[in-house]
Amino acid sequence: MIHQITDLKLLYEVDYFLWLEEIIKLLNNRQLENLDYDNLIEELEGLGRSEKSAVESFVTLIIQHLLLYQYWSAERANNSRHWRGKILTFRTQLEYKLTTNLRNYLAERLDYLYGKARKIAQVKSELQLREINPYSLEQILDEDWLPK
Repeated sequence: MIHQITDLKLLYEVDYFLWLEEIIKLLNNRQLENLDYDNLIEELEGLGRSEKSAVESFVTLIIQHLLLYQYWSAERANNSRHWRGKILTFRTQLEYKLTTNLRNYLAERLDYLYGKARKIAQVKSELQLREINPYSLEQILDEDWLPK
């Protein structure tokens, strides 16, 4: 067993994808005593961070484009179709990743994400945008909703 664990730890450093296949086999066979727990935990934590980062990025991009669509009237005639297309694209990509837990996470982070999106939209448009988030998470996720 110790030899197996040492080999897996070395394999993790040398060939990640082979290590992953071996870990999956061990899990499928319920051979929990042979798992490389340290690296498995590290990978699972990284996966969680990666998923959170991805959904945060999509929400930030959606809000940024909603702000541009709603408030940048000088560019609306030239860019509204582009912004609507981007909003729909980001919503679709977000939908593919969204789980109940990630949705709850976004609800907790929404005001922070709005602040980041607002700053980006202000730099792009040179507009002064409202500090308070005007969008609910439901509106952000609704593929048919656009601000007036």
